[in-house]
Amino acid sequence: MSWILLVIAGLLEVGWAIGLKYTEGFTRLVPSVLTGGAIVASMVLLGIATKNLPIGTAYGVWVGIGAVGAAIMGIVLFNEPATPARVFFLVLLLTSIVGLKVTSGR
Repeated sequence: MSWILLVIAGLLEVGWAIGLKYTEGFTRLVPSVLTGGAIVASMVLLGIATKNLPIGTAYGVWVGIGAVGAAIMGIVLFNEPATPARVFFLVLLLTSIVGLKVTSGR
């Protein structure tokens, strides 16, 4: 169950990272409230997941999901560049996330 909560926390991190773009510096109410809610929910779920998972693994996976997801969503939503090098390093990050899961022993 901790891994499921951690993945949800990571997906919420993607949501709030992308939400920051839509807040326009926290000048737009609805995107700001949704982004703030996603930040809080993401942190709470990360905290719950760390009850049963090593902090280094949980935090690394959480940050990794957020980084990969935000980069992919930036490409999809904001036409950010998808150069071969960038895609390679996103795949490398994803590989690292899977590696942390596989080697965590839980």
